[in-house]
Amino acid sequence: MTSMVNVTKKGTRVQQLKALALVIAESIDYGDETHSMAQLARQYRETIREIAELENDADEDVISKLISEGQPGAD
Repeated sequence: MTSMVNVTKKGTRVQQLKALALVIAESIDYGDETHSMAQLARQYRETIREIAELENDADEDVISKLISEGQPGAD
């Protein structure tokens, strides 16, 4: 995985957000106790939503809306 320092120095905004999403996902997967799961999940949703907006990905936007609204079957 690319370091956050390197991607911040040299990467585009989308590359930076994707690297951040990976860091947050790892914290979620491994149960990082320094943050609550709710905070990590919220930050992850915001990060992937911003990536989708920057990439103009309409399908991802629909998925983000379903997840944020807590629709059944959105997991």
